[in-house]
Amino acid sequence: MLKCLTVWCILFLIISAPAGAFSLNPFRHTDKASPVTDVGEDFNRDILITKAVKLSKEPYEAPADNLPQELKDLSYDQYRDIRFVRENGPWYGKRLPFEVQFFHPGSLFQTTIPINEVFNGKSRPINYSPDFFNYGKNTFKITDNHLGYAGFRLHNPLNSPTYYDELVSFLGASYFRALGKRQKYGLSARGLAIDTAVQTGEEFPIFREFWIQRPKHGDKTVTVYALLDSPSITGAYTFTITPGKDTVMNVDTVLIPRKEIQKIGLAPLTSMYLFGENTKNRFDDHRPEVHDSDGLLIWNGQGEVLWRPLDNSKYLRISSFMDDNPKGFGLMQRDRNPAHYLDFEADYEQRPSVWVEPVGNWGKGSVQLIEIPSQQEIHDNIVAFWIPAEAVKPGVPLQYQYRLHWSNNIPFDTGLAEITSTYTGIGGVSGTLDTDKRKFAVDFALPGKRKDIRRNIKDGKIIPEVSTSEGKIIGTYLAYNPVTGGGTVYVDFEPNNKTAELRIALKKDNKNISEVWSYQWLP
Repeated sequence: MLKCLTVWCILFLIISAPAGAFSLNPFRHTDKASPVTDVGEDFNRDILITKAVKLSKEPYEAPADNLPQELKDLSYDQYRDIRFVRENGPWYGKRLPFEVQFFHPGSLFQTTIPINEVFNGKSRPINYSPDFFNYGKNTFKITDNHLGYAGFRLHNPLNSPTYYDELVSFLGASYFRALGKRQKYGLSARGLAIDTAVQTGEEFPIFREFWIQRPKHGDKTVTVYALLDSPSITGAYTFTITPGKDTVMNVDTVLIPRKEIQKIGLAPLTSMYLFGENTKNRFDDHRPEVHDSDGLLIWNGQGEVLWRPLDNSKYLRISSFMDDNPKGFGLMQRDRNPAHYLDFEADYEQRPSVWVEPVGNWGKGSVQLIEIPSQQEIHDNIVAFWIPAEAVKPGVPLQYQYRLHWSNNIPFDTGLAEITSTYTGIGGVSGTLDTDKRKFAVDFALPGKRKDIRRNIKDGKIIPEVSTSEGKIIGTYLAYNPVTGGGTVYVDFEPNNKTAELRIALKKDNKNISEVWSYQWLP
């Protein structure tokens, strides 16, 4: 699984370069304001679902291996030298709120995908054209208009009314990612996860075909349809994308299993965590922190908000959080201080958080977090998704709706104090260090005036509630933090060679006023 995740992480970094030289495109309309004619096949969401149902009744067929050898053999630099020519794009110059650009197949992206345009209820294919691309120093030129594309991206005046920023991209298997205002690409989402971290091996569904709704003047949203396929399942996906400070993707999915599935992961998120405050001592690196996300946040059906700091240990970690009808979960990048990263090329402080907001009742299940050991930041080693409790059976459709919020933080006010940092080191009390013990320091961003927070902590009106499933808590102290203006809880923990689940929450008047810090200690 790690190898596959790494491929998408590396290649996503390759393909965001600006467009190349100008050329003429014979498929473009000469009149930039001319409408698209109502020709093509009928298409809507119901037709897509019918396609998915029909496909599920047929044996799975892997995508055809028909890519020319010269494209398969492209090196990293040769593939990177192929640029989309924006001025030749099918929506360029038509005063539309969105533009579409395509990724060329080749190198690691050897599967070509049909992409269609939908207008007035009719779909028609957007055929491959070499005039869409500048090949740079490459000497070949493909003339087969049935070749297809590796994927596509949509652009929108996200940050400025005069410039079309990249908004969302779909590239590789069922991977996609998006941006809110003033953000840079970080973590990715997927259509579906199957048997992730299962010994029999992970199955990677693919989006086999796309349909993009051509926007009209003044549209605030753009809609993308996708047909998902794999040996185990098919699916019909509708993505309704609204750009903004909090870019929102409404996702509607109907899944039709071909066979029983051991573990299905809904709304999967994939990210990178190399090191942070709680793991920095493992890496000889000039930067204080390196990560696209620093924690998993869960707002469960009981109203409790859990914060699990991400970790990169020597061992694979799998954590499951049982729930009934969750309010949401997400991989968050909370630390927005560039001084905490000191990487002015990667700009990790600008990476988006992604919050999954279920629509409707998702019933019983669990949020699962998988943390894969990693030694390099090019590896996506963090995965989170929802696993429904009900078994997946052949031919029994599954329907889920949810919203993906690509933003700087959770888009809702929980009314609770947030956990901002987790530090750990050698433990001990009364000034005596003991390598058999651990000390944790957890920062809470308490709302209100600093003098009131300091007084409430000093007078004992705010108290920490600390517990562990294994080992012993041998010391607890809450201090006012003059640097952050909040509170810091210090905990001394004595392990007992068993995996322990530690929890910290702040209380006032016997009520929780903070998120719950949930930490897994591995012996």
